[in-house]
Amino acid sequence: MAPLSILLLGGSGTIGRATAQALRAEGHRVTALIRPGVDPPAGCTILRGQVEPTTLTQAMTGIEAVVSCLASRTGEPRDAWAVDHAANSAALTAAVAGGVRHFTLISAICVQKPLLEFQRAKLAFEAELQAAPLDWTIVRPTAFFKSLSGQVHRVQQGRPFLVFADGRLTACKPISDADLGRFLALTLTDPDTRNRILPIGGPGPAITPLDQAAMLGRLTGQPVRIKRVPVALMHGIVGLLTVLGALSPRLKAKAQLARIGRYYATQSMLAWNPIAQSYDADATPEFGTDRLQDHYAAMLRGEVADDRGAHAIF
Repeated sequence: MAPLSILLLGGSGTIGRATAQALRAEGHRVTALIRPGVDPPAGCTILRGQVEPTTLTQAMTGIEAVVSCLASRTGEPRDAWAVDHAANSAALTAAVAGGVRHFTLISAICVQKPLLEFQRAKLAFEAELQAAPLDWTIVRPTAFFKSLSGQVHRVQQGRPFLVFADGRLTACKPISDADLGRFLALTLTDPDTRNRILPIGGPGPAITPLDQAAMLGRLTGQPVRIKRVPVALMHGIVGLLTVLGALSPRLKAKAQLARIGRYYATQSMLAWNPIAQSYDADATPEFGTDRLQDHYAAMLRGEVADDRGAHAIF
């Protein structure tokens, strides 16, 4: 297939940068809409501005496909509805008006069980995209390497690895930024990905928090102490902050972040089987070759920084 003219949204984040690299590696012409003052991804045509109607209308000139890596930084309700929904919705409106043929969106696998406001915001835009008069692909990744990297330095310092419940409560097939970027690029040329919702993980098998601790033990050559945190403690923290949040906007925001933390501590990032009412590792598709253990090894060597940002739980 001939190279396409792509507009990349959210290109300044780690996933956006990896996606820009993957798109350019496939020969596509990439324009990245980047906020003023933010470092742009390398090798792209850069358009500075906010994700708002006037700028988006200009950005769509000559564009054949949009790839959106936009996502709220915190997951708080106001941020989620402004970014996950409104910003993407504005981009879709401009894309349809500009005659764009395809729109690929990064969503999240956790929208399968929407208990949080940011998940509802993502689903609201997913519905808009599916109803739009263009081809679309919705990609729902599992856990990212960076979201599972918060305890590498704890273990390196001899501190215990924290797990919720018995450490086997959740599992995932984490995918690297580079592999996810390549998968997103694939959606622009593979007809089998058109007009589909695609959950995607990295190479299996699915791993639990205890598996992550074992990886670090093998890599450091030292036994890793495990400290178990009762899920009831998370429930108590959420409950307390919810009550206090009625008196303080700051504590109300903290309560929402605590709910997000509890969700990820108690829900697997795998495909959900609605009939069995359980997560299904075998039904979670795999893509790529990068493995979490190699990412941990690079972190221990100081070659990769802890770039979790809003993905931090510990």
